[in-house]
Amino acid sequence: MTEDTIKEALHRLHYGFYSITSRSGDDLNAMVANWVMQTSFTPRLVAVGLAKKAYTHGLIAAGGVFAINIFNKEDKDAILPFTKARAKRPDKMENAQYTLGSATNCPILAGAAAYLECKVHQIVDVGGDHDIVVGEVINAGILKPGSVNDTLTLPDLGWSYAG
Repeated sequence: MTEDTIKEALHRLHYGFYSITSRSGDDLNAMVANWVMQTSFTPRLVAVGLAKKAYTHGLIAAGGVFAINIFNKEDKDAILPFTKARAKRPDKMENAQYTLGSATNCPILAGAAAYLECKVHQIVDVGGDHDIVVGEVINAGILKPGSVNDTLTLPDLGWSYAG
């Protein structure tokens, strides 16, 4: 137990660990994120909590598209190169292995088990340090067998991003 019970309780929320890829013109990026969830059946919408200062935030706002790359636990090493911010590692896409999604031209990363290609539906400024990017899923692919039980999560890495 800590004295910050709100933080402790927030750390108990279950989070996957994904890579959000984006593009605006010829500029591509990949970052990691864990605040991702489906928010509507019709249309199929997803929401991503995205730091306002993230390089990807600007690309998504300008390009209007993004992809969510979903990894299996066994492929955790494939996502690790994208954990550093673009400012700290400006060349991270130069050696990245990916194909371009057919609907968005966003990178679909090698090693991903599945992906969702999205067009921006709305970017919601909630008054905090993150915005909620709502995307309509316009294409998807399954690249490896698996289920939700196989999906990489923050606890699988021993990490936390909450509180």
